[in-house]
Amino acid sequence: MIQRRTRNRIALFWVPIATALVIGLGALRTPATDGSLTLVADLSAKRLTVRQDGEVVRQYDIGIGTDRHPTPTGEYSIQKIVWNPAWVPPDREWARGKTAKAPGNPANPMRLVKVFWREPDYYIHGTNDVESLGSEASHGCLRMDPDEAGELALMIMENAGHFRDWDWVKGILHLGDQRTVRLATATPINITH
Repeated sequence: MIQRRTRNRIALFWVPIATALVIGLGALRTPATDGSLTLVADLSAKRLTVRQDGEVVRQYDIGIGTDRHPTPTGEYSIQKIVWNPAWVPPDREWARGKTAKAPGNPANPMRLVKVFWREPDYYIHGTNDVESLGSEASHGCLRMDPDEAGELALMIMENAGHFRDWDWVKGILHLGDQRTVRLATATPINITH
């Protein structure tokens, strides 16, 4: 009888502590976020600035829309990211005669990732023409170096509480699949002239 009471007391004492430790260690693996990441795309400077808690943490050269296909300005929210995207030519004059490209196809102009800021037509994406960065060369989207676009997408996911790393991305690429991530916490992006 005494032994059973001792076990019950130990269980009453240690179970809450063990639970707190597991929850606490889980918080260490998945960083908490307060949604403090913000992006500003300055079309005249052709630069994308990333701020965390108001501090500049990264700047990227971008390609922007041409006069004929301008990049829309305004305030938007990022809530969808597509990794290893397929490319389907839009029903637009400039895309006539172009063929769809599967995820991972070397001729796929989206490259590694699409970060949607105004669905379905406008997003940040990698480019196989990195020489176009710093110029007016897109059909309204924001172009980036593919690795930098991947780095940015991982930061946005972490901001939304979905921590992943490059090994996760490599796994998607290895499988050759397209992966869509929907974010519960939006990251704001302001596109200015």
